[in-house]
Amino acid sequence: MQKRKDTGKAGKAASGTSTSDGGNSSASRRKAKEYLGTRIVDDVFADSVEMLRTKFDFDYSSYITMLWGSNSEIRELLRNASDLEGARDAMYDYLDRAERKIFEIDNDLHILEKATVRECIRVMRSIIGPINEKRTGTSALNTLLKLARNGEEAGKDVSIAFLMEFINLFRGVAGKANIYYESEGAKKGIPDFLLREGKEASEARTRILDELGASMSKYYRKYPGGLDSEVISWREQNKKNVLRYFKGSEDDWYDYRWHLKNVIKDEKPLLALIDLSSQQKEAVVKAARNKIPFGITPYYLSLMDKQETLGYDHAVRAQVIPPPDYVDMMVENRDVRGMRFDFMGEHDTSPSELITRRYPGICILKPYNTCSQICVYCQRNWEIDECMDPGAQATDEVIDKAIAWLDDHRSVGDLLITGGDPMIMDDKVIERILEEVSKKDHIYRVRFGTRTPVVLPMRWTPQLVSILERFNVPGRRQISIITHFEHPYEITPEAAAAIQLIRKAGLSVYNQEVFTLENSRRFESVRLRLDLKSIGIDPYYTFNMKGKEETRRYMVPIARILQERKEEARLLPGLDRTDEPVFNVPRLGKNHLRAWQDHRVVMIMPDGSRVYEFHPWEKNITPVPPYNYVDVPIYHYLEELAARGENIRDYRTIWYYY
Repeated sequence: MQKRKDTGKAGKAASGTSTSDGGNSSASRRKAKEYLGTRIVDDVFADSVEMLRTKFDFDYSSYITMLWGSNSEIRELLRNASDLEGARDAMYDYLDRAERKIFEIDNDLHILEKATVRECIRVMRSIIGPINEKRTGTSALNTLLKLARNGEEAGKDVSIAFLMEFINLFRGVAGKANIYYESEGAKKGIPDFLLREGKEASEARTRILDELGASMSKYYRKYPGGLDSEVISWREQNKKNVLRYFKGSEDDWYDYRWHLKNVIKDEKPLLALIDLSSQQKEAVVKAARNKIPFGITPYYLSLMDKQETLGYDHAVRAQVIPPPDYVDMMVENRDVRGMRFDFMGEHDTSPSELITRRYPGICILKPYNTCSQICVYCQRNWEIDECMDPGAQATDEVIDKAIAWLDDHRSVGDLLITGGDPMIMDDKVIERILEEVSKKDHIYRVRFGTRTPVVLPMRWTPQLVSILERFNVPGRRQISIITHFEHPYEITPEAAAAIQLIRKAGLSVYNQEVFTLENSRRFESVRLRLDLKSIGIDPYYTFNMKGKEETRRYMVPIARILQERKEEARLLPGLDRTDEPVFNVPRLGKNHLRAWQDHRVVMIMPDGSRVYEFHPWEKNITPVPPYNYVDVPIYHYLEELAARGENIRDYRTIWYYY
């Protein structure tokens, strides 16, 4: 396993150090320059062949120059417009001409470049629409109009992130996206291998595919996994250190009750067993002192590298060590967090206690309101009081009432039992719930949402599995496990053994990945999919990071998850990419991001954020209002990747995913 040049930065970035200041003078660009060197940062932030030849000394005016250089025709029509409405009319006329031009017989742009032009025109029309200005409370067109007339002076409140969005959008409209060629537009033509026949054509095509495959393998090697022999070796020492600290034995290690008894709820075990950055220590101490839900199982602690600067465990640490701003926001909103942080609107989708319902055939049952470990970006952080809360178990009476609710709603056939983590409940409680549910002949599937295969694989005992197996009746009732691995570094021999025990009992296991800053680098999630399949887990959903304001630093632009699906996941065999990228619309449910007709960009905000209009799953069935979502700026995300040592040219097509 090769040591990576960027590992130290990865570890530090995961600790909660922000690298985006949101202004025109970016501290993260300076940080990236210091770390990477001028040449690579030029390559990252210029995003232009001509400007790659210049030095790093970009000031704000350089971006203004690049904006108008990307489409001088738009600049002139804005300069000559009498007012905002005149500019709007002129832009609509220009876009009409641009669209007609790509259908001309003598237009020599490649048909795929033409597709980009059409998409950029569609987005531009949406952004300049008066109704979208009214709904979002801003006018990108008015901002562009002021920039065209008054230059840099008019752009004091406009970020570089905003300019970069329009630099790329203007290029796309003009047929100069240069996705397929760096130095010139993609022209009409046929690839060489399509001009050949037989074995000669096959060999030419194979050479291309071999090069692509080799490139993928290069990325895989960047991300060590928990099944790598070297990682297994040093984690064995980690285990010994943890056992020594908690005065446990080898037998204790394989007893899940021992881990639950010793769940880490403050900073002391962390300080004794691993290196913490000052920010990590500060955040953990403040969370513990202010009773912010925090917890790590001894097993999961053993997955962390002793050296914080090594950086392989960045995704592991980021799962459970909260950033300072998260802790601050949770402390400040302690008394109102039940409403403020309920992003999915479960208060408004819970028709009965413990029940949540957003779809006709599915409902959620939440009998246990805590977990063995707390994920920082948990969807339900607003209702979990503490890790392993002694009062988390709902009473038999309340559970029975919730299950009885199913009798009056027989269209529900799929029951998701989640929480909290229901697999922390006692075996007898799990068995009792299944006995009651099995009496409902319309319930054909029971799913358990649990992270125990990741954070507490010892919980999967033969006794537990035998209970689940008894209620799994092929052709009548299916019992499935939905778990949540985030990174290949979490996939261990212990996790693999637990999954094999479950699979041998005839139960299916699926994974829901949350797409965050910590697993979003090139082919990082591809490596996760491959490792999941290798131990018997089917990728199920990849969730776009929710817009919960307290966990904003974990968020990734929607454009990146779309890019990942098209340019990375798509290269895998179909059985390895069975997951579906989705966005969870508050109160309504999942929007499939690959269904382009169900979402659209309606505005670019001054800080560079895209505003998306999401249509509900009920579209074409019943009229339900859409939902507007303000995304994180692409530019800020790229800044963070640069600070972590990524070559941002690898991500340059991200701007053209809408």
